[in-house]
Amino acid sequence: MGEVWHDGSRLVWHELPRPVADPPLATHARARTRARETPAQGGGKHPPPSSSTVTAKRARVSRRSAPKAEQLVESMKAYFEGARLDFRDVAVDVDGWTPFQLDIVRALRAVPYGEVVSYQELAQLAGHPRAQRAAGTFCARNRFPLVVPCHRVVSSDGLGSYGSLGLDYKRRLLELEGVTL
Repeated sequence: MGEVWHDGSRLVWHELPRPVADPPLATHARARTRARETPAQGGGKHPPPSSSTVTAKRARVSRRSAPKAEQLVESMKAYFEGARLDFRDVAVDVDGWTPFQLDIVRALRAVPYGEVVSYQELAQLAGHPRAQRAAGTFCARNRFPLVVPCHRVVSSDGLGSYGSLGLDYKRRLLELEGVTL
């Protein structure tokens, strides 16, 4: 399943499971529901979407927050088994993000399950019609790949990219949602 880091009220980070040889995405994935401090990957006045503002003390899972994290893990497992889920009800850690980043998050979360938009369309949906490259940069640094579904964003002439997991992984996520390109 990858890892899920949750502070009790909002998602801090989640990693997708790494692809293995031939088995489908939904098999033999192990989930860890403990939360931990998110590694810093930037900073400054407006941290990029790949850094967390949740302190280590707040990021630890308590008994009362563990059920929310476990519920999220179960939802993610169900998604990989083919359940039609959109994760719009999952609160994410957006402290310190710029208005542009928040606009992109809102637009991404509005892209329906099983549909795709281009980077240009995403920028337009976010109210920044000339910012398709910045929208692509946001997607490349997205730390909530299922909850803020960047896999649903494609280039105008193909799949685009999908960070360290690669295009095969993006294609598999889209296939889970019934999209073929």
